[in-house]
Amino acid sequence: MKRPYERPGRNELEDIEEFAKIDHGRHSRAGKPEAVFAEFKTPEEVVRIVKAQIERCGESLVTRASSEHIEAILKEFSDCDVKVNRKGRVVAIRRRLKEYSAESRPVGKVAILTAGTSDIPVAEEAAATAEFLGMEVLKFYDVGVAGIHRLIEPVKKIREAKVDAVIAIAGMEGALPSVVAGLVDRPVIAVPTSIGYGVNLNGLTTLFAMLQSCSSGVAVVNIDNGFGAAVFAYLIARTARL
Repeated sequence: MKRPYERPGRNELEDIEEFAKIDHGRHSRAGKPEAVFAEFKTPEEVVRIVKAQIERCGESLVTRASSEHIEAILKEFSDCDVKVNRKGRVVAIRRRLKEYSAESRPVGKVAILTAGTSDIPVAEEAAATAEFLGMEVLKFYDVGVAGIHRLIEPVKKIREAKVDAVIAIAGMEGALPSVVAGLVDRPVIAVPTSIGYGVNLNGLTTLFAMLQSCSSGVAVVNIDNGFGAAVFAYLIARTARL
């Protein structure tokens, strides 16, 4: 991936006052940048970490950001390009350098489907992460198996677009990834959500159902982990282009 700055060493760490050790070398070492998980961090802590990443790497991705985190970032980094996805609780920050362009980032394409409208926040976390990593994102929301005919058009478009991977997000019984995997010839990344009634058990029932998928070619990430699904899709696309 082309960068308008010198990429840090593979194992370069930065200590920030004993509350954070920033892994600047993660992209060189593991093929993906470090993200800032904002939940349970104060806005001040998030800003300090983001500032260190911007100074060293030129960019930062913040996930699970609250309104307070978002406002602190917007205030502190007014001289940067800041893209906020409030529904997905994701913030992407980049220095304003003309070298950042679509042409300088890797080509990759991912389709993101949700079973229901209530699953969209997880999908938006995945979408914002994938876009930060340079992927083109196709979205198909509220196409779950309760009205399975709704999948006909998305599947057709996914086949035509020749995506690198499909992220299928669902709560309840979690059937969507199995159905999709039986219809497309691409890896399917299943994301269980915590959406559902009592025995959904905050996503555990959905997680178990996805792990028991009858269709092959399905990988499952953790409950509500849109970020992890997007990184997985990015690595699939990146590996295919090496």
